[in-house]
Amino acid sequence: MSEPIESYALLGDMQTAALVSQTGSIDWLCVPRFDSPACFAALLGNEDNGFWRLAPKGAGRCTRRSYDGDTLVLHTDWETDGGAVRVIDFMPLRGEAPDVVRIVEGLSGSVEMSCAIRIRFDYGALMPWVRRIDGGFSATGGPDSVYLRTPVRLEGRDYTHTATFTVGEGERVPFVLTWQSSSRPAPDQIDPESALEQALGYWRNWSSHCTYDGEWRDAVMRSIITLKALIYQPTGAVVAAATTSLPEALGGDRNWDYRYCWLRDASMMLQGMVYNGHLDEARAWRAWLLRAIGGDPKKLRIMYGLGGERRLAEQEVNHLSGYADSRPVRIGNAASEQRQLDVYGEVLDALHLDRASGLSAEDGAWEMQRGLIDYLESIWAEPDSGLWEVRGDPKHYVHSKVMAWVGFDRAVRAVEEFGLDGPVARWREVRDEIHAQVCDKGFDKKRNTFTQYYGSKALDAATLLIPQVGFLPGDDPRILGTIDAVQKDLLVDGFLLRYDNDDANDGFDSEEASFVVCTIWLADTLHLAGRKDEAREVFERVLGVRNDVGLLAEEYDPRKKRQLGNVPQAYSHVGLVNTARALSRHGEAAGRVRRHEPRAVDGGTHR
Repeated sequence: MSEPIESYALLGDMQTAALVSQTGSIDWLCVPRFDSPACFAALLGNEDNGFWRLAPKGAGRCTRRSYDGDTLVLHTDWETDGGAVRVIDFMPLRGEAPDVVRIVEGLSGSVEMSCAIRIRFDYGALMPWVRRIDGGFSATGGPDSVYLRTPVRLEGRDYTHTATFTVGEGERVPFVLTWQSSSRPAPDQIDPESALEQALGYWRNWSSHCTYDGEWRDAVMRSIITLKALIYQPTGAVVAAATTSLPEALGGDRNWDYRYCWLRDASMMLQGMVYNGHLDEARAWRAWLLRAIGGDPKKLRIMYGLGGERRLAEQEVNHLSGYADSRPVRIGNAASEQRQLDVYGEVLDALHLDRASGLSAEDGAWEMQRGLIDYLESIWAEPDSGLWEVRGDPKHYVHSKVMAWVGFDRAVRAVEEFGLDGPVARWREVRDEIHAQVCDKGFDKKRNTFTQYYGSKALDAATLLIPQVGFLPGDDPRILGTIDAVQKDLLVDGFLLRYDNDDANDGFDSEEASFVVCTIWLADTLHLAGRKDEAREVFERVLGVRNDVGLLAEEYDPRKKRQLGNVPQAYSHVGLVNTARALSRHGEAAGRVRRHEPRAVDGGTHR
């Protein structure tokens, strides 16, 4: 039986991540990067594919767990007949090599602990060569080596290393797992207690710079910390999630690799970082963006690798049975080859926010934006694959056209508000043409609602973004009609589907659960429509389905009360951050996240 997705907490060092369950088992770890092959892959198969469990002997799920304040240091506690014990899990800031540190701390009495670890490289396919070393063992296979160092003696049996030991009140027993390239010497051993203090100090200091002072602060802070953990620090790229192939429906085939950087997700994240005082992350993302998309705008990809890689070929990993038998397991993502017109608008909107926020200038940024808008002018009238990356025939998706309008609108405003050069009269004409076309072809007058694509009767939760980007005001009758229609057709037990699967044109027969960020968009749009109490009710409904440590996956099944899809999902968490700010009674005076521009926040110059 697979552990529920909501059972997992996140560990990370801002270059990769691990997932640890409520049973104390690390079932997912890719090293040295988010998108590297996993050495613990039980999450997508079973224990034969690699895991590391550290818990009281014979115990099941923990009694309670939490992060240590505003940090990414996890405390997992068990209360047993003999006493109480805590496992402190974290990944230190990257030094010579990536480390996972686990410290067993006796809280009271005396507790017999059990450790079991099985290393399997290449997503659980490769059994390593294991050797005993001073204070632990090493495991080597292909390009990878892992070193486990601990004062506890582990014995090898049935391809697993195990140990039992007793911890008393006040005692602390460390375990340190370190990855290194197999072609290099063993890395130096870190001091686990010093590493813990450094990790706590780093996260506390970073979190203290957050400027958010509205309601739901604990939820917002946990989301911001999670988003920070999903940034690949060497380049500034933001991964969409830490995992691949967690299913959108149990037993289904909608299983995708999210360990890459979608321009759409990252652009929305920039808003959350800018508006909450984390400007270094915004600058790093902007620099990554300009490097990744530099060159011919015709070659713009909707997603890139962590370093800006463009080739993300999709393949199936057939030796893994999939989470809860949900096949196939995929690595890479074929959607990287799609045309999604909304991405142009997202990027141009994010860079407009960047400029309006007063971040320091970046050479050549406006020239690059000019290239994007010129190319968008030549393609905006064509069909595309849309926000949801459907694998059916391209369509004229309403959301895509609206975001094309955003691209031209932000270009016009760049000239009008910041004095940049460009053919503003022509851009205004194109902007107005797109607006008129969307209102004519993308709106069902009989039902008083925007539809998923031109000529369609299907609805799409993405049309809730129309007022959020300033295309129409939130109290426009067409928006009010769309809200009501979407709630009538797509709301299931209080949570929104992305679209009706029967009308999806997405190339799949399987169903899926509600999409978390869509329900957040509903709250945001209700707020813009003046239905503020209803908006808060919807938003707090989403807060209620976070797991015990505040994490959200991509989707939620309200009937089975299960999280589904990849986790933690950046799209879900950035939606939470931005909408909390918009709805907060303490934050309303600051204005809308996307419709109104902020004052300059760091004295930077406009470019």
